[in-house]
Amino acid sequence: MAISASDVKKLRDVTGVGMMDCKKALQEADGDFDVAIDLLRKKGQKVAEKRADRDAKEGLILTRSSDDRKTASLIEINCETDFVARNEDFQAFADTLADLTIPHTPADRDAFVRLTLPDGRSVETALTDMTGKIGEKIDVRQVAVISVTNGELVSYIHPGSRLGVLVHVSGNGDLETAGRDVAMQVAAMNPVAAHRDDVPADVVQREMTIAREAALLDGKPENIVDRIAQGKVERYYKDNVVLEQPFVKDSSQTVQQMLSSKDVSLHGFTRFALGE
Repeated sequence: MAISASDVKKLRDVTGVGMMDCKKALQEADGDFDVAIDLLRKKGQKVAEKRADRDAKEGLILTRSSDDRKTASLIEINCETDFVARNEDFQAFADTLADLTIPHTPADRDAFVRLTLPDGRSVETALTDMTGKIGEKIDVRQVAVISVTNGELVSYIHPGSRLGVLVHVSGNGDLETAGRDVAMQVAAMNPVAAHRDDVPADVVQREMTIAREAALLDGKPENIVDRIAQGKVERYYKDNVVLEQPFVKDSSQTVQQMLSSKDVSLHGFTRFALGE
């Protein structure tokens, strides 16, 4: 039977699949719109099954924020190649997914993929459909939605959308400017914690053990080994705790000193790097 261009366009608008695939599906379905949708989704499922074991480490990291900046999100939407990450359809799809994070505040990735898109599909189904359309594995690796009662959440996406940071700041100063400075610091320096008390105890113990063993191997006297090890741990804090790091925009002061001068406090951060 003859398939009209308007029917093909209508199916494409609903499914997001290419015009030629929509036309073929409608022809195979004898013009039945619902059957054509099922055919396209089955095709997408087959492609998704074939590519399930593929690595999808390219893609985009996006952020969203509530108007009062009390809730903010980071989401990593993945594909297999950088070429697809630059594809307009993939980018539009990623934006649609990111838009779900603030109104629904999913607890984790599993909760996120169970959410429903405006067109009625679950995120999980939409990922499968997009995999069929693009021909690469499309996935969501991680989602974080954070809400605070005091201060604000400031977001930063590094150019290229391969890295994103949220920081929680409070105080009487310019929270947006100071928060962005800290977020850029976190993006560049990849600290493990905001405060030294946030560094996991097992990490501190590991650093202490390594430093003690290194000192003993160097022949240092037993009675000063612990002091040497403690000094190494202090160095670890300065390298890996954001408040104790030299401020990247002015290394003459620490991040803590910079924030104190602006009457701003840092409470924590979340950092997503693509593929990590």
